[in-house]
Amino acid sequence: MTLNRRTVMAGAAALPLAEGSGPADGSEAQDRYRRGLDQLTAISGPQGAAVIESLNDIAPDLGRYIVEFAYGDVFARPGLDLKTRELATVAALTAMGNAAPQLKVHMRAALRVGASRQEIVETVMQMIPYAGFPAALNAIGIARDAFATE
Repeated sequence: MTLNRRTVMAGAAALPLAEGSGPADGSEAQDRYRRGLDQLTAISGPQGAAVIESLNDIAPDLGRYIVEFAYGDVFARPGLDLKTRELATVAALTAMGNAAPQLKVHMRAALRVGASRQEIVETVMQMIPYAGFPAALNAIGIARDAFATE
Protein backbone atom coordinates (compact mmCIF):
# COMPACT_ATOMS: atom_id res chain seq x y z
CA MET A 1 0.00 0.00 0.00
CA THR A 2 1.46 3.39 -0.92
CA LEU A 3 1.31 6.37 1.35
CA ASN A 4 -0.26 9.57 0.16
CA ARG A 5 0.81 13.00 1.33
CA ARG A 6 -2.09 13.46 3.75
CA THR A 7 -0.92 13.62 7.35
CA VAL A 8 -2.53 14.02 10.71
CA MET A 9 -0.58 16.01 13.26
CA ALA A 10 -0.17 14.56 16.74
CA GLY A 11 1.72 17.11 18.77
CA ALA A 12 5.18 17.12 17.23
CA ALA A 13 4.66 13.84 15.36
CA ALA A 14 3.13 13.71 11.90
CA LEU A 15 1.50 10.39 11.12
CA PRO A 16 1.08 9.64 7.43
CA LEU A 17 -2.10 7.78 6.60
CA ALA A 18 -2.08 5.02 4.04
CA GLU A 19 -4.06 5.83 0.93
CA GLY A 20 -7.68 4.90 1.46
CA SER A 21 -7.32 4.55 5.22
CA GLY A 22 -8.35 6.91 7.93
CA PRO A 23 -11.58 8.76 8.33
CA ALA A 24 -12.92 11.37 5.95
CA ASP A 25 -12.18 14.99 6.81
CA GLY A 26 -14.82 16.75 8.91
CA SER A 27 -16.58 13.57 9.97
CA GLU A 28 -17.28 12.23 13.43
CA ALA A 29 -14.66 9.56 12.75
CA GLN A 30 -12.11 12.29 11.98
CA ASP A 31 -12.93 13.89 15.35
CA ARG A 32 -12.41 10.52 17.07
CA TYR A 33 -9.12 10.10 15.25
CA ARG A 34 -7.85 13.56 16.19
CA ARG A 35 -9.01 13.12 19.80
CA GLY A 36 -7.26 9.74 19.85
CA LEU A 37 -4.01 11.16 18.48
CA ASP A 38 -4.10 13.89 21.11
CA GLN A 39 -4.55 11.28 23.85
CA LEU A 40 -1.90 8.98 22.39
CA THR A 41 0.61 11.83 22.23
CA ALA A 42 -0.17 12.99 25.77
CA ILE A 43 0.25 9.46 27.08
CA SER A 44 3.05 7.94 25.01
CA GLY A 45 4.69 10.84 23.22
CA PRO A 46 6.56 10.01 20.03
CA GLN A 47 6.78 6.31 20.94
CA GLY A 48 3.02 5.86 20.53
CA ALA A 49 3.03 7.68 17.22
CA ALA A 50 5.85 5.43 16.01
CA VAL A 51 3.81 2.32 16.79
CA ILE A 52 0.87 3.61 14.75
CA GLU A 53 3.09 4.72 11.89
CA SER A 54 4.78 1.29 11.80
CA LEU A 55 1.44 -0.26 10.84
CA ASN A 56 0.85 1.92 7.76
CA ASP A 57 2.57 -0.41 5.31
CA ILE A 58 0.82 -3.60 6.41
CA ALA A 59 -2.29 -2.90 8.51
CA PRO A 60 -3.20 0.79 8.47
CA ASP A 61 -6.74 0.04 9.65
CA LEU A 62 -5.32 -1.57 12.80
CA GLY A 63 -3.47 1.67 13.57
CA ARG A 64 -6.63 3.66 12.92
CA TYR A 65 -8.67 1.37 15.21
CA ILE A 66 -6.11 1.78 17.98
CA VAL A 67 -6.17 5.56 17.64
CA GLU A 68 -9.95 5.94 17.26
CA PHE A 69 -11.21 3.31 19.67
CA ALA A 70 -8.56 2.75 22.33
CA TYR A 71 -7.43 6.36 22.60
CA GLY A 72 -10.21 8.41 20.99
CA ASP A 73 -13.05 6.61 22.78
CA VAL A 74 -11.74 4.68 25.81
CA PHE A 75 -8.73 6.66 27.04
CA ALA A 76 -10.55 9.96 26.38
CA ARG A 77 -13.53 9.04 28.59
CA PRO A 78 -14.15 11.10 31.71
CA GLY A 79 -14.13 9.41 35.10
CA LEU A 80 -10.52 8.28 35.48
CA ASP A 81 -7.33 10.26 35.19
CA LEU A 82 -4.60 9.10 32.81
CA LYS A 83 -2.41 7.79 35.63
CA THR A 84 -5.20 5.51 36.85
CA ARG A 85 -5.94 4.37 33.30
CA GLU A 86 -2.28 3.53 32.69
CA LEU A 87 -1.95 1.61 35.96
CA ALA A 88 -5.08 -0.36 35.03
CA THR A 89 -3.55 -1.06 31.63
CA VAL A 90 -0.30 -2.21 33.27
CA ALA A 91 -2.35 -4.55 35.47
CA ALA A 92 -4.27 -5.99 32.53
CA LEU A 93 -1.19 -6.51 30.37
CA THR A 94 0.64 -8.08 33.32
CA ALA A 95 -2.25 -10.49 33.86
CA MET A 96 -2.37 -11.36 30.15
CA GLY A 97 1.23 -12.47 30.33
CA ASN A 98 1.76 -12.43 26.56
CA ALA A 99 2.09 -8.76 25.67
CA ALA A 100 5.63 -7.81 26.72
CA PRO A 101 6.21 -5.05 24.12
CA GLN A 102 2.86 -3.43 24.92
CA LEU A 103 3.49 -3.73 28.67
CA LYS A 104 6.82 -1.93 28.31
CA VAL A 105 5.18 0.87 26.31
CA HIS A 106 2.45 1.28 28.92
CA MET A 107 4.88 1.19 31.84
CA ARG A 108 6.78 4.05 30.21
CA ALA A 109 3.48 5.82 29.56
CA ALA A 110 2.48 5.38 33.22
CA LEU A 111 5.70 7.09 34.25
CA ARG A 112 5.04 9.83 31.71
CA VAL A 113 1.58 10.60 33.14
CA GLY A 114 2.70 10.69 36.76
CA ALA A 115 2.88 7.15 38.14
CA SER A 116 5.92 6.36 40.24
CA ARG A 117 8.13 3.33 39.81
CA GLN A 118 6.82 2.09 43.16
CA GLU A 119 3.20 2.39 41.98
CA ILE A 120 4.00 0.37 38.86
CA VAL A 121 5.77 -2.33 40.87
CA GLU A 122 2.87 -2.46 43.35
CA THR A 123 0.42 -2.77 40.46
CA VAL A 124 2.39 -5.76 39.20
CA MET A 125 2.53 -7.24 42.72
CA GLN A 126 -1.26 -6.89 42.97
CA MET A 127 -1.57 -9.23 39.98
CA ILE A 128 0.16 -12.18 41.72
CA PRO A 129 -3.06 -13.69 43.16
CA TYR A 130 -4.83 -13.33 39.81
CA ALA A 131 -2.13 -13.96 37.20
CA GLY A 132 0.48 -15.91 39.17
CA PHE A 133 4.14 -15.55 39.97
CA PRO A 134 5.42 -16.21 36.41
CA ALA A 135 3.40 -13.31 35.00
CA ALA A 136 4.54 -11.03 37.82
CA LEU A 137 8.18 -12.05 37.43
CA ASN A 138 8.03 -11.41 33.69
CA ALA A 139 6.39 -8.02 34.28
CA ILE A 140 9.05 -7.03 36.83
CA GLY A 141 11.72 -7.85 34.25
CA ILE A 142 9.91 -5.64 31.77
CA ALA A 143 9.65 -2.89 34.40
CA ARG A 144 13.42 -3.05 34.91
CA ASP A 145 13.89 -2.41 31.18
CA ALA A 146 11.22 0.30 31.07
CA PHE A 147 12.72 2.10 34.08
CA ALA A 148 16.24 1.92 32.64
CA THR A 149 15.19 3.88 29.56
CA GLU A 150 13.41 6.64 31.49
